[in-house]
Amino acid sequence: MIRPRWSVWLIKATFAGRFLAARATWVPVLGGLINRLLFDGDRIVYLPKDTIVRVNEPIPPQVDMVLPSQVVEHFVEQASTRWVMNTCICRESSKCRDYPIELGCLFLGRAAAGIDPALGHPVTKAEALDHLRRCREAGLVHMVGRNKLDTVWLGIGPGTQLLTICNCCPCCCLWRMLPQLSPDISGRVTRMPGVSVAVTERCIGCGTCTRACFVDAIDLSDGRAVIGDACRGCGRCVEVCPQKAIELSVDYGQAVAQAIGGIAPLVDLT
Repeated sequence: MIRPRWSVWLIKATFAGRFLAARATWVPVLGGLINRLLFDGDRIVYLPKDTIVRVNEPIPPQVDMVLPSQVVEHFVEQASTRWVMNTCICRESSKCRDYPIELGCLFLGRAAAGIDPALGHPVTKAEALDHLRRCREAGLVHMVGRNKLDTVWLGIGPGTQLLTICNCCPCCCLWRMLPQLSPDISGRVTRMPGVSVAVTERCIGCGTCTRACFVDAIDLSDGRAVIGDACRGCGRCVEVCPQKAIELSVDYGQAVAQAIGGIAPLVDLT
C-alpha cells in the first residue's frame, strides 16, 4: 500500500507542471517511451451531459431516449467490483473552489479491489449509480474508458481489468493538457460516437466559448465561432454560450451502442 500513497503525493506536488510534461511527448524516443509506459492500449471517451443533448432526428415511439449517461450506467451494471475514490485527485491537487473535491473517480473491474483503502472504498451498484448522478448534478462531465495511467499511479493491475470513470470539471481536469500532448496520445481521448457540435446563425462572435473549451478546439473567424476537429464533444461551449448559438446533437440510432462497443473489448469487468 506504500506505492499508491507515495504516488498521490508526487501527483499533487507536480500537477501544475503537467502541461510542460505533456510537451515532452513530442520529443522523439522519449515520447514513444511515455506512450508505452502510461498510455498503451488506452481508449477514453468524453460523454456530454444529458441535459444539453439534442436528438438530431425524430425518435420512433418504441425507442427510448438516448442519454450519454447510459454508457456509464451500462458498465456499472456489468462490473463485479465498483470502487469510489474519496476525492478527485485533480481537483484536490488544484485546490478547486468551483466543483466538489469529494466527488472522485469511479473504478470498475476486479483490479479495483487492489486500490489502497485509504484512498476510497467499494460500493454497491446502487451506490455507484447514485455517485454518478450526484456528479452530473454538480456539473461534472463523465470520461469513461481504459486508462493505463490509473493502473500506474494506483499500483494495481492488470489494466485489462480496470475501467475508469472520471468526473471532470473544466478547470482542473488532467486532460486539459490534451492540446500539448502528441497526436499518438491525445488521439486516444475521443468524443462519443454519433455526437456532433455545430455553431448556428445566432453566433455573434463574443468569444465566450473559446475560453470555455478545454482542448482549444474553438477559434473565431470572420466574427463567428468555428469548431475544429480537436473537439471532444463535452458540450461546455453549449452551456456557456450567452446567445445559445451552439448545439450538440446525438444520433439516437448508434451513439450509446457504439460507445459501449468501442470500450467493452478492452476491459474484462466480470
